[in-house]
Amino acid sequence: MRTAASPSIGDPPTGKLSVSRFKTLAPGPVRTQLVTGTSKSKHRRRMASLSVPPVLTSPRHDAIALHRAFKGFGCDSTTVINILAHRDAVQRGLIMQEYRAIYHQDLYHRLSTELSGNHKKAMLLWVLDPVGRDATILNQSLNGDITDLRAATEVICSRTPSQLQIMKQAYRARFGCYLEQDVTERTYGDHQKLLLAYLGIPRYEGPEVDPSAAARDARELYRAGEKRLGTDERAFIRVFTERSWAHLAAVADAYHHLYARSLDKAVKSETSGTFELGLLTILRCAESPARYFAKALHKAMKGLGTSDTTLIRVVVTRAEVDMQYIKAEYHKKYKRSLADAIHSETSGNYRTFLLSLVGRDR
Repeated sequence: MRTAASPSIGDPPTGKLSVSRFKTLAPGPVRTQLVTGTSKSKHRRRMASLSVPPVLTSPRHDAIALHRAFKGFGCDSTTVINILAHRDAVQRGLIMQEYRAIYHQDLYHRLSTELSGNHKKAMLLWVLDPVGRDATILNQSLNGDITDLRAATEVICSRTPSQLQIMKQAYRARFGCYLEQDVTERTYGDHQKLLLAYLGIPRYEGPEVDPSAAARDARELYRAGEKRLGTDERAFIRVFTERSWAHLAAVADAYHHLYARSLDKAVKSETSGTFELGLLTILRCAESPARYFAKALHKAMKGLGTSDTTLIRVVVTRAEVDMQYIKAEYHKKYKRSLADAIHSETSGNYRTFLLSLVGRDR
């Protein structure tokens, strides 16, 4: 594992945060977003499941309450959850600054010593700022004791170009190396080419699509895959990494119209392994990020045992982004609420914390 040459993953943001700027920091990947300015911020809040009290206590008061929760025998986890699970990214950053200023301790590391198990893993990811959180997940996935290419692929291929640019900067600042360097060292073949291209190529993020161009791409993918013996992987990498999400969704529609077969199934039949995983993640997020993450959550909880790593990653990274949409897609596809599924698969403070982030069904 590479030794970080820069601040610890637990370090709070170093820049000053204004108390008057209480709003969510993390825009999420949305297929088509036609709102701007203030209406855009309100739209994100409607998509998020995070519940913040209408009247907030000050960050200083929250920091003092958290410190009291840590004192004595054991930790008052109820208080910790009641505060941190109901504060947005800016508010959490302010609380961490106040905690350090008052007690000369890092709140992240104090939480690490007070909590345990999956509750600890989830909380430590949650208190990070959204961009730093993505960078941390990637670093853990690529440089941890066990390389988790599925998690790394999900984070890279489900984020917008602007999010990826900021994430790469955060990765460099926190871990003293370039994300592309770690991707190169941990991946290979067409999967590596796909991830590096997706990280490096700027893409349009708007909703406009040229139907004739989408049809051309659909025909190119057909010639590169199902029409020929073998597969021209370069064509798939080019189309999937150079086109906007709106355009790629239109390509999928055109492919189905032209060949009476889904592009999703074509990818499955023509590719395999982590390369297939990357292509499908890009395609499915282009069509519907909420549907993609609903399916990821279902897979994490179905059958014997639960993939807590996936469950934590998706809940924590989407609670401030589009969890309301994910919950709706989950209920539509699996005929039960996401909250019920999480309740049946988890327990204790871990369950309480995740359900606090997911919120009640509306």
